[in-house]
Amino acid sequence: MTEESQFVIDEATEAMENTITHLERDFHKIRAGKASPDMLEDVKFDYYGVMTPLNQAANINTPDSRLIVVQPFDKNMLSVMEKAIMAANLGFNPQNNGEVLRIQVPPITEQRRRDLVKQAKNEAENAKVALRNIRRSANEDSKQLKKDGLPEDEAKKLEDDIQKLTDKFVKKIEDLLDAKEKDLMAV
Repeated sequence: MTEESQFVIDEATEAMENTITHLERDFHKIRAGKASPDMLEDVKFDYYGVMTPLNQAANINTPDSRLIVVQPFDKNMLSVMEKAIMAANLGFNPQNNGEVLRIQVPPITEQRRRDLVKQAKNEAENAKVALRNIRRSANEDSKQLKKDGLPEDEAKKLEDDIQKLTDKFVKKIEDLLDAKEKDLMAV
């Protein structure tokens, strides 16, 4: 394999790995009814004029599978944090006891589970589209190398390698989706 061919493969591999990482992050945001500090990951609040992520201004713990406890570093921010959590529209209603916020994570219904599975399938399909775009771009690079003098059999092998790489990552996406679907449907 030529240096140029290897570069095309390495570039495609890195892009596909980034797609998988992004999908895993998206899957973490789809909650399965179990309390997790990740559920509050996108919550930001006004901390003395600066929009600050909640997890940078408080300890967030999950003492059990149905409870999230937010303990702010600055107790004066407790009510601001409470409003930010409610404004984030996560379906949570935090209880403020003056020291910490307690958030009961409600169990999810069967219909909600099905909706979450649909959402997970949609995220997986978006990741597959991203892989196909990466494959197309790599194949275009291969065709350009062929125009620039890469032997035809080498170009064909490169395209075959790109397809094998794409198939490998599509399989990873399907495995991640299967695991997430099982997690979401488990009662």
